[in-house]
Amino acid sequence: MTQAQWQQGEVKVFGKIYAEPRLSAWYGDPNTPYTYAGKRQEPLPWLPPLTQLRERITTAVGQSFNSVLLNLYRNGQDAMGMHSDNEKELGNAPCIASLSLGATRRFVFQHKHQATEKYALDLPSGALLIMTGQTQKLFKHGVPRQKRVNAPRINLTFRYIHAINS
Repeated sequence: MTQAQWQQGEVKVFGKIYAEPRLSAWYGDPNTPYTYAGKRQEPLPWLPPLTQLRERITTAVGQSFNSVLLNLYRNGQDAMGMHSDNEKELGNAPCIASLSLGATRRFVFQHKHQATEKYALDLPSGALLIMTGQTQKLFKHGVPRQKRVNAPRINLTFRYIHAINS
């Protein structure tokens, strides 16, 4: 994914602005903007390797996707905080296909209403995790820091963006 146009966004926490602890890029069909964390992302045009992966994942999952969010975790210090992908443009029960490439990283789930219900998966390179149904309504998920991880990981989350009438 050396062709990807990686960016380091900013996040506001308790009124203070910080650099996001990872790099990201948004690709997709025309007119598939995605708004998360208060920021609107306009899609870049599909790169050939992303198009090929989309076709393979669409076939494997039986679901069509019109966009993909790429996250580059440069090492174990890069992370993604606990969150749900519950934006309106994803619909009520989105299907998100998450492909991991590179270093094995821990992926955690926590139930939103029963904090003791937690799950952790170590996702190796090539792992395809499908989040569908009520996953986003019931659970938060994230990628915690792992001091002993020294290699990069790219995560591609394929999604279907629905048109939202403002």
